[in-house]
Amino acid sequence: MPIYEYQCAACGTVTDIKHGFKEAANEPCPKCGSADLKRLFNPAGIVFKGSGFYVTDSRKSEAKSESAPAPAKGGDAAA
Repeated sequence: MPIYEYQCAACGTVTDIKHGFKEAANEPCPKCGSADLKRLFNPAGIVFKGSGFYVTDSRKSEAKSESAPAPAKGGDAAA
């Protein structure tokens, strides 16, 4: 089950609530007990760092492998 972030409309407390996709948050605010919680929407928490995540990183290795001739299998190049 995913974890969603909610903010209380009464006191402003931000809390995480775990529930299903189609379920509504049915927990009260942990600080003041109000049931008026508004769901917060944030961008995805995925951050790609390092090499291999960009188109230009994969092109270098593909260009090298295409220019080199493929070795013959079985040891018999004349067949």
